[in-house]
Amino acid sequence: MRLGFLSSTKGKPTKKKNCYCVINLLIICLALAGLANAEQATSQPQSAPAAQTTDPEPPTSQKKPKPEKQGKEHRGSIVFAPIPISSPAVGSGLTLMAGYIFPLIKSDRVSPPSIVGGAAMFTNNGTRGGAFGTELYFKENRYHVLAGVAKADLKYDFYGTGTTAGNAGFKFGLKQTGTVFFGEVMRRAFWQIFIGPRFWFGSSTLSPQKLGQNHPDLPPLDVNLTMRAIGFKIERDTTPNRFYPVKGTTLNFGADFFSKGLGGTFTFQTYRLKFNYYHSFDSKTVLAYNAFVCSTGGQAPFFGQCIFGLQNELRGYPAGRYIDKKMIATQAEYRRVLAWRLGMVAFVGLGEVAPSFSSFNGVNLLGSIGGGARFNLSTKYHVNLSADIAQGKNDHTFSMGLGEAF
Repeated sequence: MRLGFLSSTKGKPTKKKNCYCVINLLIICLALAGLANAEQATSQPQSAPAAQTTDPEPPTSQKKPKPEKQGKEHRGSIVFAPIPISSPAVGSGLTLMAGYIFPLIKSDRVSPPSIVGGAAMFTNNGTRGGAFGTELYFKENRYHVLAGVAKADLKYDFYGTGTTAGNAGFKFGLKQTGTVFFGEVMRRAFWQIFIGPRFWFGSSTLSPQKLGQNHPDLPPLDVNLTMRAIGFKIERDTTPNRFYPVKGTTLNFGADFFSKGLGGTFTFQTYRLKFNYYHSFDSKTVLAYNAFVCSTGGQAPFFGQCIFGLQNELRGYPAGRYIDKKMIATQAEYRRVLAWRLGMVAFVGLGEVAPSFSSFNGVNLLGSIGGGARFNLSTKYHVNLSADIAQGKNDHTFSMGLGEAF
């Protein structure tokens, strides 16, 4: 997972814009806490050296050296990071992030460290957001719990749904406020597979930035829209290091069922499948591959559909310019460790959005190519500060963040 912000040199990139956008602030703060200095939370106390019995006793007149004081083992560590923002989409401002990393049960040496974190964002165009959440691992990595709440007041541009609207590039200014509660409980079943239920409770209000404007692809404006969903998630991760995978695979499938019967405004379904594969040629070179498939069913509003570029499916595209009911994307990335703490990447990708899977014909393919630099912030866990520039169909983008794109 990567934490970061994106800017575009042509036109204004849209802010990630939906009820999922609010929870992204939660995901950001959890990603930060998981990436930053995790070794302090997982370090084990050093045992004292064994006493030597063969050496002769020192003379009584000779003073024995005082034993070194053992450092107190800290249960966890606190991380904090202020990140400046300068984007034509949301203006200039600051994001403040803080997290506490700790073992939930000190005697549990198998479970990854747990996290409690928060984030706040504000810019000069009026965009505001905040989130607080926790990610817990316990019972020797048998259970994984994720929960949080987020609230945001966003200003962004809406292009419309479909490839034609994205290509046209006509923008409609929107203001959106939203609050969301999210929870997920997973249990390890077999073959390193975790599975469990999750839920979304959210509300949102849309209004135009300019009075009197409307758009045919928008739901009713200036009314409260509620989002209620139950679903499930399945994931499998065989990589030895989730911060910088060098081998193995990850598989993630999630399904959410939004329903009026649960008290929501809409009834629709969302399905998302992500697969990553990693192969090392040597100790410094990794080839990473990513495939992503998204599908929505029912009467999904635009912010519940598949939003291109929302989760680094393909760099080079502002999130939200291409939206539709179906989406596919694939990319490959060459990663190379250079001298000292430096590194580089080069990547290519293809993707497309369409109203149905049968509509994918290759005519509206969206391509991406680019490269970036890396700086290793943690030599033990290989956590990178990343900076990427990518060329898409319409313009090129520059993004910075913590961690890899996938």
